[in-house]
Amino acid sequence: MDTDIVIAGGGPAGLAAAIALGTEGKRVTVLDPAPPARDGDDPSADIRSTAVLRPGRDLIDRAGAWEAVRDHAEPLWVMRILDAGVTPPAMRDFRATDVGDDPFGWNLPNWRIRDALATRAEALETVHLRMGTGYASHVARDDRVRVRTRDGGRIDAALLIGADGRESAVRRNAGIDARTTEYGQTAIVFTVTHDAPHEGVSTEVYRTGGAFTLVPMPGDEMGRHRSAVVWMDRAAAHARRVDLSDAALSAEATDRAAGALGPLTVSSRRATWPIILRVADRMTAKRTALMAEAAHAMPPIGAQGLNTSLTDALALRDLCGDAADPGASGVLSSYDRARARDVRLRAAAVDALNRVALSGFGPVQRLRAGVMQTLHRAAPVRRGLMRAGLGG
Repeated sequence: MDTDIVIAGGGPAGLAAAIALGTEGKRVTVLDPAPPARDGDDPSADIRSTAVLRPGRDLIDRAGAWEAVRDHAEPLWVMRILDAGVTPPAMRDFRATDVGDDPFGWNLPNWRIRDALATRAEALETVHLRMGTGYASHVARDDRVRVRTRDGGRIDAALLIGADGRESAVRRNAGIDARTTEYGQTAIVFTVTHDAPHEGVSTEVYRTGGAFTLVPMPGDEMGRHRSAVVWMDRAAAHARRVDLSDAALSAEATDRAAGALGPLTVSSRRATWPIILRVADRMTAKRTALMAEAAHAMPPIGAQGLNTSLTDALALRDLCGDAADPGASGVLSSYDRARARDVRLRAAAVDALNRVALSGFGPVQRLRAGVMQTLHRAAPVRRGLMRAGLGG
C-alpha cells in the first residue's frame, strides 16, 4: 500500500489526528484543497477563535505544536452566564478552580492553530501533507481503501479518515446518512477592543435569538484589551448587521452584551456562517472513519465543537496507533463505540441549550434563569457539569 492512513481534510482536527497517528509510527497522507493561512490578514484565514479545553491542549502539546501558539493563547478562568432576558438580569460564574488548578481552556484564533499544526506535521517524516490537493472519491475493499484525488491521482491505504467538514464528501461516498437540524440562525464573528479588562472571564449573554459570547484574547500591539465575539441570532437580523459600519456594529454589540466589559469597538473584519446541528448516523463504514464536522457539526455553545473533534483525534490515536491494520473492522467498531454515544449526548445538550436561548417566550426565559440558578447552587452538580463539559 502507498500509505497506512489517508486523512481527507487538513483543518485543525484532521492535522491533529495526522500528527498523533504519525507520532505513533503510522504513515499518514493528508489531503486538503486549501493550504493553511500563515497570517491573520490572509482573506482565507479562519478568523474564528476556539477555547481549547484541557484535553485538546494536552493533545496539541503532545503533538509538539503548543509552544508555537502559547503566546497567542489567553487562559479562561471563569465561564460567566448572563441571562439578560429576565428582570433583573441573572448572572452566575463557573470557576475553573472548582475542578482543578488549570484554566478551563485557552482561547486561540483558529488560523493559528491550523498553522502551528501544519508546521509540526511538515516536520514529521511519517506525515505527508498534500495541501492544494483535494479528496475526490474512494472505493473500500476487504484489504484496503483506494482514494482518488481531485488531480486524478490514486492512493491505496488501510484506512480513510473523513475530516472534510459538515458537507463531507467522504461521508456521502461512504453511504452514511446524517440528521440535520436547522435553527434559522447564523453566527457572526469579529474581534472587539474594550476599556475594561476581561480578567480571564468568558461571558455568554442570553437573550432572544441566541447566545452572544465574549471570549478573552491577548491584548493587541497597542496594549488594548481584546475579546472575540461569537454572536448567534436569527438569520434575518444578521443579514442586516453584516453590512453595518464598524461604528454601528460596535453600538449594537455593546447593547447586546448587556453591559459586559463596557463599550465595545469592532477591530477586525467579520465573518458569518449558518448554524446547524448535524450528526452522522454512524461514525464508520468499511475501511472508513469519520471525525470532526464530517461526523458532528454543532452550534458554537460551550466550546464543544473543535474540542469534541480533538477528542475524536485522541480516540483514533489510541485505537489505530498500535493496530497492525488500522482499518480493520474490529478497530473501527471500537472507534464507533468509543465516540458515538459521547457525540450524541453532547449534541443533544447543545441542541437543548440553543433552543432555550432562541426563545423569546417569557415563561421559558424565567425557567432558563431558574434552572441556571439551581444548578449553580448545587455544588456537586455544578462541578459534575463542568467536568463533563471539559470532556470528563
